[in-house]
Amino acid sequence: MNDQKKDQAVNPHTGRPIPDDAPQSAAAPAPMHPGQDFAQDAARAPAQGSGDTAPAAEGSAPSQQEIAIRAALETVMDPEINLSVIDLGLIREIHLLPEKTHIKMMLTTPFCPYAPQLMADVKQAAVGVVPKECDVEIMPDAWSPDLMPDPSLLGYSF
Repeated sequence: MNDQKKDQAVNPHTGRPIPDDAPQSAAAPAPMHPGQDFAQDAARAPAQGSGDTAPAAEGSAPSQQEIAIRAALETVMDPEINLSVIDLGLIREIHLLPEKTHIKMMLTTPFCPYAPQLMADVKQAAVGVVPKECDVEIMPDAWSPDLMPDPSLLGYSF
């Protein structure tokens, strides 16, 4: 059973395994919006301690604060592509630490001229939801449309 779990694909946005044979029923349609699946997963998950602000362990539901931050980040737009940092899949991790919020994000190009503005907008959106210091770390990884929840937003057909 462990071998099967190791071979499963992982959703890059939630960190949860993607089921191989997940039935698509009419009663539970696929989420239409990237933040929607977080709210649904949080509603289904068992209640956790209210003081728990540590990063969510793999397989556990995101905290209400993380859901709120992701919702706020949907308003932060890439000025050239005109899609949000959430829609582009640029926000890779959100860690809610006791003294600060730490966000790891990517850029669509290595030397993006809008990087300082995007970082400032991400910080402002996060602080507006969770009023404590926020650090934004730019990851050196290369971005691709495959990291997007819905790559068709760019007009490509994959």
